[in-house]
Amino acid sequence: MQQLLFAVIFSEMGLILVMLFKTPLRKLVIVGLDRVKRGRGPVMVKTVAGTVLVVLMSSVYSMAKIRRRRIDDGAVNPTDQVLMAKHLLEATLMGSSLFLALMMDRLHHYIRELRIRRKSMEAFKNQNRGPEDGKSGGLEEIKALEEETATLQTKLKQLESELETRTKEVNGAEANAVALRKQSEGFLLEYDRLLEENQNLRNQLQSLDRRLSHSGSKKNT
Repeated sequence: MQQLLFAVIFSEMGLILVMLFKTPLRKLVIVGLDRVKRGRGPVMVKTVAGTVLVVLMSSVYSMAKIRRRRIDDGAVNPTDQVLMAKHLLEATLMGSSLFLALMMDRLHHYIRELRIRRKSMEAFKNQNRGPEDGKSGGLEEIKALEEETATLQTKLKQLESELETRTKEVNGAEANAVALRKQSEGFLLEYDRLLEENQNLRNQLQSLDRRLSHSGSKKNT
């Protein structure tokens, strides 16, 4: 599941980067997203997002449960630490994927709005060749459209800035995830060593019991 989440996150980051720059791939991505948002596409996307959200809440609940059990017992259990690291990694990846999906949706929306406004401005400019009376009204509408376009461009820049910040946070979360994975591997090795030592101690105790019982039987004879 972790490999799948990493693949989804990297795919979403790649699509967002393609949408930020004006390239031929950008048109293909926008056309693809337009098709996804038609028909049953939004229902399927919402279903998948809801499922991921439910799994995310389940991981958060499991982490809270493990933490409560650790507080009640007053001791650190290696198995609980491994499970805690696993749930934390999965929750971080699922939250990042949902956030990147939301950013991609908003970015696609603003790009479409900007294209629509530009086409409307071009249409008004082409129609603005009539009498002088109608010319003033057309200029006012064009100014209004230009103001709306400037507002959308400002929002788009803010979204790009926020996307860069979130991308840095995702990179930091990935680094933390790698560290947690290494720590969990160390916990598993330590847990195996403790199990082996416990088995050795049990074997020694059984051997000692046998010797004591054998020596006791000799004394009785």
